[in-house]
Amino acid sequence: MKNKTLVLGASDNPGRYSNMAMLQLQRKGHDVVPVGKKAGTVNGMDIQTTMPQTEDIDTVTLYLNPDHQKAYYDQILMLRPRRIIFNPGTENEELEEMAAQNGIKVMEACTLVMLNTGQY
Repeated sequence: MKNKTLVLGASDNPGRYSNMAMLQLQRKGHDVVPVGKKAGTVNGMDIQTTMPQTEDIDTVTLYLNPDHQKAYYDQILMLRPRRIIFNPGTENEELEEMAAQNGIKVMEACTLVMLNTGQY
């Protein structure tokens, strides 16, 4: 498997971008850790309702608006990912600054576009 990606805001709704990203990440060989408000399953991936207690997350890709991100600030930072991707609509100056202060690379980008253009 390639680098492990945590999808925060994961959904089992096929019309949601987080769902599309999870499938595309999986197709590209990435290990996906989906975390969402409600449990579900997407192509064999179980959506967790709590953040994992692991230190091997390379990337956190966000699909939550900034107001909903606040509850996860400490948990995201404790994962010590290499980078956080703020997908369109999730941009959050407060969390971006906190991440940068902790040595975490911050990107305002679209995970789906990155995957489809080989930039992931």
